[in-house]
Amino acid sequence: MSIILLMTACKEKQKRVEDADLKQEIKLEVMSSNLKEENFNTTIDGKPVKLYWLQNKDLKMAMTNYGGRIVSLYVPDKNGQLTDVSIGRGSIREYVESAEAYFGATIGRVGNRIAKGKFTMDGIEYSIPTNNNENALHGGYKGFQDVVWDADRPNDHTLVLTYKSPDMEEGFPGNLSAKVTYSITDDNAVRIEYEATTDKPTIVNLTNHTYFNLNGEGSGTILNHSLQLYADKFTPVDEGLIPTGEFKEVKGTPFGFTSPHTIGERIETDNEQVKFGGGYDHNFVLNDKKENGMNHAAKVIGDKSGIVMDIYTQEPGIQFYSGNFMASENTLKSGAKDDFRTAFCLETQHFPDAPNQPAFPPIRLNPGEMYHTISEYRFSTQ
Repeated sequence: MSIILLMTACKEKQKRVEDADLKQEIKLEVMSSNLKEENFNTTIDGKPVKLYWLQNKDLKMAMTNYGGRIVSLYVPDKNGQLTDVSIGRGSIREYVESAEAYFGATIGRVGNRIAKGKFTMDGIEYSIPTNNNENALHGGYKGFQDVVWDADRPNDHTLVLTYKSPDMEEGFPGNLSAKVTYSITDDNAVRIEYEATTDKPTIVNLTNHTYFNLNGEGSGTILNHSLQLYADKFTPVDEGLIPTGEFKEVKGTPFGFTSPHTIGERIETDNEQVKFGGGYDHNFVLNDKKENGMNHAAKVIGDKSGIVMDIYTQEPGIQFYSGNFMASENTLKSGAKDDFRTAFCLETQHFPDAPNQPAFPPIRLNPGEMYHTISEYRFSTQ
C-alpha cells in the first residue's frame, strides 16, 4: 500500500472512531435528559435528595439517595448499543407515590420475610410491622427503601451512602450505623459493599432490589432470558412464602437451574412451590464454590440483547423473583408500564426468616462486630 493510501485509510479510521465517540457522547446526553435532575432534587424528612451519575468507559448508572436506589443502568449490548437494563421511575415523586416500593432500592434492616413479624433474641420478643399479609417484608413499613441516605460521591464511579437507623426503628433493637458503597469497576461490574455496626444485639440482612430486563426497560417479557443458578438446593415455602425450614434438591424440579434454562420454560408447571410463589419467588442455597472469595451465584443472558450478567456474592443465598406481582400499575421512565413479568430480581442475601429458622445461617449482629458483605453484578456480551 502506498504512503498516500495508508494515510487516507488512517484518516478514515480516525474519523470512524471520532464519529463513534460523538455518537456515544450524544447517547449519554440523551440518557441524562431522560432523567432530569430537577425531578430528583428535593427535600424529604428535612434531608436533601439528588440524582447521582456513576460511570466508567462502558457503563453509566444513575442513582438517588432516596432509598439508595439504582434508577438506570446503561450497559452495551452485543452491537455496542447502550441499553438500560434497570427499570425505574422518572422522578422522586413517582418513587414516593409508587404502587411498588422497592424499585432499585437498598433493602434493610432485614431483607425478605420474617414470619408474623416476630423474632426472639436473648429471651426478648420483638415485633416488626406486618406489611405483607401476616408477615413482615423488607424491614417493615418504612424500611431502608423509604429513608434518605447521606451521600458522598468521592469520584465519578463511586457513591457512598450512610444511614443511622435509631434504636427500635420499625421494631428493630439497637442504633444501627449502615454504610453501602456502590461502585462501577474497571471490568464492568456494579459492586455493592454493605457494612453495619450496632450498639445492641440486633439482626441485619441487607440487599439490593433492582428489577432487571437485560433486553432493556420496556422491551417486553423476561421469560425468554436464559438463567443459570449455581445452587443445588432451595428453601421451600408455605403459602405465605415463609420457608418451611427444609433444604430441597432442585434436581428434577422446575427449580433446577444448575444448567441454563429460559425463565419461562417451566414457570407454568403444575408444581406446588411454583403455585405458592405465583411463579418463582424463592431463596436458592448457593453451592459455596468460591472465586476470589465470592460465590458465583447466577448467570443471566438477554435473548435479544446478548447482554450477560454474572452475579458474584459473599452471601449464602440468592432470591430469584420472576416479576409475578407486576401489574401495569406504574409508568416507567421510558414511558412503558411495569407489565406482568417484564423484569426479574436476583437479590443476594442470607435466607428468609433466618431468626426463626435454627437450621439457617444466623443474621445476628452484636456490638463490637462488623457486618460486612460484598456482591457484584458483572456485565459482558455474547
